[in-house]
Amino acid sequence: MRAATFHGPGDIRIEERPRPEIESATDAIVRVTHTAVCGSDLWFYRGQSDREKGSAVGHEPMGIVERVGEDVRSVAPGDRVFAPFTISCGYCEFCRRGLHTSCVNGDSWSGENGGAQGEYVRARHADGTLVRVPDRFADDEDALESILPLTDVMGTGHHAAKSAGVEAGDTCVVVGDGAVGLCGVLAARRIGASRIVAMGHHDERLDVAEAFGATDIIAERGEAAVEAAREVTNGGAEHVMECVGALGAMETAIDVCRPGGTVGYVGVPHGVDEEGLALDPMFRKNLTLRGGVAPVRAYAEELLVDVLQGTLDPSPVFTKTVDLDGVPEGYRAMDEREAIKVLVRLD
Repeated sequence: MRAATFHGPGDIRIEERPRPEIESATDAIVRVTHTAVCGSDLWFYRGQSDREKGSAVGHEPMGIVERVGEDVRSVAPGDRVFAPFTISCGYCEFCRRGLHTSCVNGDSWSGENGGAQGEYVRARHADGTLVRVPDRFADDEDALESILPLTDVMGTGHHAAKSAGVEAGDTCVVVGDGAVGLCGVLAARRIGASRIVAMGHHDERLDVAEAFGATDIIAERGEAAVEAAREVTNGGAEHVMECVGALGAMETAIDVCRPGGTVGYVGVPHGVDEEGLALDPMFRKNLTLRGGVAPVRAYAEELLVDVLQGTLDPSPVFTKTVDLDGVPEGYRAMDEREAIKVLVRLD
């Protein structure tokens, strides 16, 4: 099969790789029809995180089930499915608690599982990982493009809102205007927040935030941005969503959080270990810090219901579409801020 592989910073190639095969009775083989390039992929693309050269990339698969192991019960060949960015068994202690990203039997989509930016993947623990799309929507392209963000960014934005404790009628601040931050705005609106302050630096992305339900837009930088956020929230918000993962974004989130409030963080931390995050501001303000890697499998069914009934549509985060050969261009476009998120269509 053909798949995207990493060969060093800025070097993504489409190469021939072994096609995954059924190895266990709980496996399924999925022919990928849709996938995406994620903002987290840019960390290794830019050389800011380690990754093995020659490894297959991608973690947001949607496609058609081709074969299943004899113990698989929830899906069958021919079913349209999507899957979260991590594989989970569905039955261990942590999966039962809704913390699928801590699954003791978990796995990634890379390695022998194929890499989701490729033609085929093996879904280990298919019953615990794959989510079936109802037949009436299985070939509805508009619906599929709205469902695809549930593999990662929409579920992650939802986790940010839940971790921050956002409820109906609340005021919240979303730090970051990438796909996750925009989905965080959408999640806050879905929950019923009455005031949603979106903080970012790119006008076209903040336009999407406004369309997604942001009531206030802050495009200033540095201390000016913090002051603006405090002003529109009358001294700070009780619920702040950090959706970037950089030290500066976390510091901003803490600065705009009201004393006694909660910061929900879902950005993969970068720069925090090297420079350190000061605990004193959180201590003095009695802030709660909650979040981490989003267990998007736990949210998949409830978000899918809203997408299919037309009340949730995160597809505008896709601002560029490529085929498999265009994946390297997709990385470049996201790296250079020419696209919010890139949709990869293999069919």
